[in-house]
Amino acid sequence: MAGNSQRKGAMNKSRKGANVGSGGQRRRGLEGKGPTPKAAERPNHKAYKMAKAAEKRRPPAPRKKRGDEAEWAAGRNSVLEVLRADIPIASLYVAEGIDRDDRVREIFALAVDKRLSVLEVSKPELDRFTDRAVHQGVAAKLPPYEYAHPDDFLETARERGEDPLIVVLDSITDPRNLGAIVRSASGFGAHGVVVPERRAAGMTASAWKTSAGAAARVPVARATNLTRQLKAYAAEGLMIAGLAADGEVALPDLDLAEGPLVLVVGSEGKGLSRLVSETCDVRVSIPMASNLESLNAGVAAGIALYAIDQRRSSGG
Repeated sequence: MAGNSQRKGAMNKSRKGANVGSGGQRRRGLEGKGPTPKAAERPNHKAYKMAKAAEKRRPPAPRKKRGDEAEWAAGRNSVLEVLRADIPIASLYVAEGIDRDDRVREIFALAVDKRLSVLEVSKPELDRFTDRAVHQGVAAKLPPYEYAHPDDFLETARERGEDPLIVVLDSITDPRNLGAIVRSASGFGAHGVVVPERRAAGMTASAWKTSAGAAARVPVARATNLTRQLKAYAAEGLMIAGLAADGEVALPDLDLAEGPLVLVVGSEGKGLSRLVSETCDVRVSIPMASNLESLNAGVAAGIALYAIDQRRSSGG
C-alpha cells in the first residue's frame, strides 16, 4: 500500500534520523575557505607564472670551491705518510675489529703523540666516509686548507721591512709541483704563493706532503683572476717577471731581483698563458747547457728563487 512505511525497503520521511536533512553540507558550505592565497601562490595567476619563469632564469647556486671541503686520506700507508709529514688532521677513523699490524700500531702511536681523536666506526660507515676507497680499516679526515688573501703578502713584507717577493703560479695542475714550489718559496724567503682559483692544483694532502712541512710556514692564496691580481701587484710597485723558455733576459742578469718582485711560473706543459705573459714586465729564461733539455715547473721555480735570493743577499 502506498505510504505504508512498514513494507520492505520503505523509508519513513516523517521521522528524523541519519538519512534526514543535509548531513551538515549546507552548514559546511556556509563556512569560509580561509584567506585567499597570494597571487604568486595561485597556479593560474599571472604573478605565479612570472615567478616560475624567474626561477628558471635564475643561475644555479655556486658550487663549493676547492679547499672549502674536507679531504680524506684512506689506507694504512697513506694515513701513515700524512701523520709523518705533520699534515693537519681533524680526526682519525679506524674500523671496528681492525687487525693491528706494524703500520696500525705506528699510526696509533703517532695519534697519541699528536693528541688526535681516534674514532672507532663500522666498516660500512668507513666505506661511506671515504666514498668506498680501499681504506684497509684506517682513514684520516683532513680539514679544509685556509687560503690567505693575495694582499696579505704585501702586509707581511711591510711588517718585516723587506721588499716583497711573491710567487704566482699560472695554472700549475700537479699538486706535487705546487708542494715543491711552496718548499722552495719557504727556503728562499718568499712571502707567499698565489694560485688561480680554478683549473689549478690546490693545497691537497699531496701538496702538503711534498712541501715537507713548508706549507705550515708559507701561506698560499687564491686569486679569482690571475691577470687582474698581477696588475694589482704592479700598481703597488712590484715588478712582474715571468719564467719562459724564450725569455728575453737570462736569469743571472735579472736586475729586478733586488727590488719588490713577483715571480710568475707557467704551467707544466704550456708555460705562461698569453694574457699573463703580456702582463709581465719582463720574461726570464734559465740558461741551459742543451736546448733539448727542459725543466718541470717545480724545478724551474726552485732555481729561479735560489738565483733571486743570491742576488738579494749579495746586494747585486
